[in-house]
Amino acid sequence: MRQQLLSEGASELSYEIREIVKKAEQIKNLGNEIYWENIGDPIQKNHQLPEWIKQIIADLVMQNDTYSYCPSKGILDTRKFLAEQTNQLKGAQITPDDICFFNGLGDAIAKVYQYITLTSRVIGPSPAYSTHSSAEAAHAGNEPLTYKLDPDNKWYPDLDDLYNKVKYNPNVVGILIINPDNPTGMVYPYETLKRIVEIAKEFKLFLICDEIYINITYNGVRAYSLAEVIDDVPGISMKGISKELPWPGARCGWMEYYNRDKDPDFNRFCQALDNAKMIEVCSTKLPQLAIPKILGDPRFKTYREETNRNIGKRSKMIADILGTVPELTFNETFGAFYNTIIFREGTLKPRQKMNIADSRIRTMVEQWVDQDIPYDKRFVYYLLGAKGICVVPISSFCSELQGFRVTLLEENEETLVNTFTSIRDGIVEYLAS
Repeated sequence: MRQQLLSEGASELSYEIREIVKKAEQIKNLGNEIYWENIGDPIQKNHQLPEWIKQIIADLVMQNDTYSYCPSKGILDTRKFLAEQTNQLKGAQITPDDICFFNGLGDAIAKVYQYITLTSRVIGPSPAYSTHSSAEAAHAGNEPLTYKLDPDNKWYPDLDDLYNKVKYNPNVVGILIINPDNPTGMVYPYETLKRIVEIAKEFKLFLICDEIYINITYNGVRAYSLAEVIDDVPGISMKGISKELPWPGARCGWMEYYNRDKDPDFNRFCQALDNAKMIEVCSTKLPQLAIPKILGDPRFKTYREETNRNIGKRSKMIADILGTVPELTFNETFGAFYNTIIFREGTLKPRQKMNIADSRIRTMVEQWVDQDIPYDKRFVYYLLGAKGICVVPISSFCSELQGFRVTLLEENEETLVNTFTSIRDGIVEYLAS
């Protein structure tokens, strides 16, 4: 090419959550069943939406206006509804103009990092959700900048690590929080959030909080929204319905801007995000129309509470199965629907394996691991080949730790127990080999 075509940051784009699917599909094509623990899709794991929710959507589908364009920032009545919900938290106060819809949070995340100056960085948690870390790294043309989540302290963030990295890296303009956290299932304590707000205030940063799981908590814990703790610091909350409703196929997410009036530069940034949506005309309309009708229905609270209880129950069942393996660092989860399990240092070694009865699959796995890959990815490939269980290695979540992420979504209890018992047995066999 006359000029270099590909940006330097493109090499930072990766998404192991779906990349592992390519490997799993090869095994599936040989006639083997796969148990999908790689992605957070409740519908795929047998969750059934209540009929009343489906009826609301069906009625909207029958309205002709559903098929037209909507305002670029999103439907006004829906933005009014969401602004009122946030304002009821008695923290940051917003108007409908402080809300902008996107085609899912993936779209929103891409826009945020696209319009930050090239030399500026947003520091995020590690392990890191790949959509955030890849987008930020691609924007910067460098590896992600992260602060540590500590598996030996309930996955809470290492605030000293965060503070020092912010202090000694003047290019940091923002801090990312994922609350509840993906991939760990940790819920940020109130005091921790307030300390992060203090750090942002001291160094004149803005905050981004991915709150897609904010209403998915269980086992006695509640998550505090960014709006409740942010004071006068500029910030963006990212929300959506893909996990909470759940309706992942709707591709419907939104951003809420807090304290735009407190910083002119931040206000211009928010305006640029709005302008980016205007260029695209609008986001998906049907789910926007459905949001006030579903989330505003008294039945939704009951439905969500029951669903959360069931996730919490499954979390404890998984803890009973995997929490007893001495070579693992296991933390109980309280939010979202994932758990990240870490192998203790020194337990994973280069020649460990599981027995794979099918020679065709064994040959494939041996080829996959016959390269320089992280030890936890090697384990994941063997688990996939030997047990037909698809999980995601934690090294792919921008982490130096070795482990894997699972979901808490399987609604068939027998299948859940069998799957995680098989994972446990696979771990024991692998480590003993």
